[in-house]
Amino acid sequence: MVQIKEFRILMPMTMEEYEIGISYTVMKMEQQNTNSQEGVEIVENRPFEDELLGKGQFTSKIYHLQSKIPSWLKTFAPPNALIVMEESWCAYPKSKTVIKCPFFNKCSLTIETVNIADNGSSENVHGLNKEQLAIRQVEYLDISSISKDYWSRIIGANNIDLTNFKSQKTGRGPLQNRWKDSCKPMVTTYKLVTMEAPIWGLGERLEDLLISGERALFLACHRLCFAWIDEWFGMTMDQITEMEKEKDLMLQKTLKKPPTVLTNGKPEVKVISNGKPEAKRKDMQQEQGLASILA
Repeated sequence: MVQIKEFRILMPMTMEEYEIGISYTVMKMEQQNTNSQEGVEIVENRPFEDELLGKGQFTSKIYHLQSKIPSWLKTFAPPNALIVMEESWCAYPKSKTVIKCPFFNKCSLTIETVNIADNGSSENVHGLNKEQLAIRQVEYLDISSISKDYWSRIIGANNIDLTNFKSQKTGRGPLQNRWKDSCKPMVTTYKLVTMEAPIWGLGERLEDLLISGERALFLACHRLCFAWIDEWFGMTMDQITEMEKEKDLMLQKTLKKPPTVLTNGKPEVKVISNGKPEAKRKDMQQEQGLASILA
């Protein structure tokens, strides 16, 4: 069964500020969540152009975040099989992201984003048809709120209280009750998540897990974007672009793993300099066997 959920997140900033702020926030979160064992691997980062989105930046990333996977999911797959692959086409104010886990190769998760300078009242910014609108669920995420579900605890931005935070550079905040009613400027990011996991006995639970994970990530990222406004306010996109280049190099040095090789969209064992494979053949056979059961 396909699930379609649209998250609407209101941000107290202009369109230009949001582009800079969210880019800075994603970059800083990737740095904070990467160490020698786990984190973000940058596979590709290049310009692109197509008819739908226009000109923008394409990125391909692999997330090695095995320790954050729920314990029940680890019973279905070895931890080293649960990497997450992300391809993203960003042409602000629109973007499209496709997320896959090679181990569950029948699953697909797509995030389509449209950013508009409004108060979240636009009803069909993604141009959905009648069938899609009939199953779409809409949820507003309030960045002043705190969630206590599994993913929110794992991702970790609950120590920030935006109801008491005031930006020194902009004077914006604190975000107290009904802050959205009178806030100016205002941007809404509309994130349409489409998820399908046609796996008998596991699909619905996996769909709910991944959608709730995206919800927690959206909320944490946008809470931090406003909490860090005094760090990025006044910067330009040219400065952000240079910082991203430096960040990519830093992540390569920090994550002490050989580059992942993909064959037909699946991770392949990389042979390192001493001629020994990074993973044991037994692990590969185990992954293949479990994958055939769940596929």
